[in-house]
Amino acid sequence: MSELKNLEFWFVVGSQTLYGVEVLEIVAKRAQEMATTLSESPFIPCKVVYKVTGKSPDEILQVIKEANFTDNCAGIITWMHTFSPSKMWINGLALLQKPYLHLHTQYNRNIPNTEIDMDFMNLNQAAHGDREHGFIGARMRIPRKIVVGYWRDEKVQKEIGSWMRSAVGYKVSKNLKVMRFGDNMRNVAVTEGDKIETQIKLGWQVNTWTVGELADEIEKVTSEEIDRLVREYESKYILNTDKTESVRYQAREEIAIKRMLDREGASAFSNTFEDLWGMEQLPGLATQHLMEMGYGYGGEGDWKTAAMVHIVKKMTEGIPGGTTFMEDYTYDLEPGKELSLGAHMLEVCPSVAADKPRIEVHPLGIGNRKDPARLVFEGHEGPGIVVSLIDMGGRVRLIIQDVEAIKPIYPMPNLPVARIMWKAMPDLLTGAHCWILAGGAHHTVFTYAATAEMMEDWADMMEIEFVHITKNTTVEALKHDLFLSDLAWKLRS
Repeated sequence: MSELKNLEFWFVVGSQTLYGVEVLEIVAKRAQEMATTLSESPFIPCKVVYKVTGKSPDEILQVIKEANFTDNCAGIITWMHTFSPSKMWINGLALLQKPYLHLHTQYNRNIPNTEIDMDFMNLNQAAHGDREHGFIGARMRIPRKIVVGYWRDEKVQKEIGSWMRSAVGYKVSKNLKVMRFGDNMRNVAVTEGDKIETQIKLGWQVNTWTVGELADEIEKVTSEEIDRLVREYESKYILNTDKTESVRYQAREEIAIKRMLDREGASAFSNTFEDLWGMEQLPGLATQHLMEMGYGYGGEGDWKTAAMVHIVKKMTEGIPGGTTFMEDYTYDLEPGKELSLGAHMLEVCPSVAADKPRIEVHPLGIGNRKDPARLVFEGHEGPGIVVSLIDMGGRVRLIIQDVEAIKPIYPMPNLPVARIMWKAMPDLLTGAHCWILAGGAHHTVFTYAATAEMMEDWADMMEIEFVHITKNTTVEALKHDLFLSDLAWKLRS
């Protein structure tokens, strides 16, 4: 949580000079109190900093310009303590480049029955002041989050905190570099995408490094470096193999990959079993441990999922449950009890493990390389979501599906990979139909930590399409929604 606490959300309160100095002093004092209280809330992951009571177009313009160019400012929160004519906000909001939350609240919870008079009424005008402010946001069509309720309430603080995490994802996205080792798996469609449009829209810088460069870096790793990392493996995981050379080679690969990522300032990477030139193993344990450290990963050149894994991990920092690269691998189709088994060849993050992962070495039937070491475990039970970001040609679509992870109903003793079993919402058959209808990929981000609301807020900030498959979704309704969405996005383009 320490990284998140270094980020600030600026509290910009609206008023006007009409009310006089005394009222404005009260507004400022209360705004400071509210910012301090929110910052200290256990549900608020970042700092809330009171910056200014906006009383003129110039004041508002100046604070928004400053917010845009202050690196540790991750967004702004507005609230109208009094009536604040919103033409004063136009020039500032037109320049805003940070996430924006409109908090509709008031300082006092209750109307003070015997004390209320016109002085009280002139000071406490959020009920109509925020409506004026809401109009200009709607009129200017500015993406924004609206949170309504009393600012001391847990529900309100949780909503603000969740939105803050989405804003952190926005900030991470706008500065993200993805390192590709080689290209995508040959002939696969969904892992392709427009990297230029992605950088324009999402901020991601996606570039390729040759596998040969990685192979050269692998050769530079020293035995002492490998020894240190293997000791770390042994302290965190169960060493369930005597094939130590395979484990040591994974450590060698991890050190080399991390060195190249850090040198370039990249936080996510992809590779493919079809391009392992100069390498002895497909990175398995290496990739899993790097994901556990927070790096994003996508298999078979899937740079979009790699980026999303990292973004979701940063958004959910400090929230238990875990986040991983995932793939719907196979089904159990017992009528009325249908389940998905999610896995991948090797690369599932141990942050989602139910128990201490085991390091094992097994043959890998593809890639034509030596048997790779990998972590084997079952995922834990609990609610989660699967996330897929796809390129629809001219626009990006984010698809979310609600799921419920369960303890696997079979022991599967001969399956040498990490896996999660889950019930898809509303059920597997309907959910898979809807997923395929929407174009969802086979690779996903599986997360217990992020919520659908968090991802929807992130999609709104990025101004991309959002599709949510829930317990109430039907095929007919989704068809209708996708048709309307296609029309709407064509009109926007």
